[in-house]
Amino acid sequence: MEYKTLCFGFSCILFAYYVYSPLPENIEEPWKVRFMDVLIKMTSLVATLFENVGLMKYGELFSTLATVHFTKPVSDENITVIDTNFSGIPVRLYLPKRKSERLRPAVIFIHGGAFVFGSCKMSAYDDLNRQIANKLDAVAVGIDYRLAPQYPFPAAHEDCIFVIKFFLQDKVLAEYGVDTTRICITGESSGGALAATVVQLLQNDPEYKDRIKAQALIYPGLQSTDTLLPSHREYEHGPILSREMIIKLACLYVSEDKALFQAALRNEHMPEGSRHLFKFVNWSDFLPEKFKKNHVYTEPILGKLNDSYPALVDSMMSPLLASDSQLQSLPLTYIVTCEHDLIRDDGLMYVTRLRNVGVQVTHDHIEEGIHGAMSFTRAPVFLHLGLRMRDRYISWLEENL
Repeated sequence: MEYKTLCFGFSCILFAYYVYSPLPENIEEPWKVRFMDVLIKMTSLVATLFENVGLMKYGELFSTLATVHFTKPVSDENITVIDTNFSGIPVRLYLPKRKSERLRPAVIFIHGGAFVFGSCKMSAYDDLNRQIANKLDAVAVGIDYRLAPQYPFPAAHEDCIFVIKFFLQDKVLAEYGVDTTRICITGESSGGALAATVVQLLQNDPEYKDRIKAQALIYPGLQSTDTLLPSHREYEHGPILSREMIIKLACLYVSEDKALFQAALRNEHMPEGSRHLFKFVNWSDFLPEKFKKNHVYTEPILGKLNDSYPALVDSMMSPLLASDSQLQSLPLTYIVTCEHDLIRDDGLMYVTRLRNVGVQVTHDHIEEGIHGAMSFTRAPVFLHLGLRMRDRYISWLEENL
């Protein structure tokens, strides 16, 4: 009995520790954000415990919980929803039913989940793609790419590239009545990284470079080179994302080797011979002054890992590592960053780098924003901020496609 009481008391103390973690003062609906923050942190804690006792791997609990939010392909009076596959990769299509006198735009959406969990079939993404299809009278495509750690880098990237190249064929675009000059690739969080990579590759491919009119990146994570950016330090413990959790999940896409995770926590994961890449992610050069504050730039430490991981030096994994010549041909771009987001600075640096080479960028910085806000538009948490961000994002698509 005393043991049970002790365990219960310890659990209450642990829960209280998470509940009373301070939130930024300008957070909207703080009790809702706190609830989600606690839920995610407790999931990470339980996942760690399960992994330590051999019950399941760390990422599996996140994947299992995500399936609770999966939806069926249910059509309505305005949209036909179909689950099919392109090049053998599952996709969900949203096709407007009403007749159109002209060819329609297309929006290809890539979901988030740190490459480890999630699906375009999750309720929040399903709602978003329905709204895009209905509001823009557009064909919307959601991609269900393969997930880590079962399918490590570059599996997710390859799936997205295969799907999009398949969709961009003349015969496929004609089948769905898509205007070849009004196509946007968009993604949220890690999906934003996938979208950025795909657009870089396509815009530098003569066969596809004129097919993408725009890209939209929603609080994207765009590099794994430096794990001690100012936003990583300021929001080490959240809200929503903690530094340890996101590094652990992201590392699973590269390798399940725990040495990589531990080295990345110390910012000692980059291999010898990679210092030339630091200039592309040097936040002291690319962050606006207001975000630098009193932080002091220090380079990641090289050569501490015995094994080499090619993904760490590949611009497919970290789109911010692309050279200026690769970036200057990119299309019209919309980037959302959130103030209270651990990966905020990735998006901020990409805005600067794109503008420096002449790319037309609309930057929407949400001062009260948190990571994942656009996904929190369903139970158990409904954030009005998420709906406003979604409306702004769709309005930009409507104006530019």
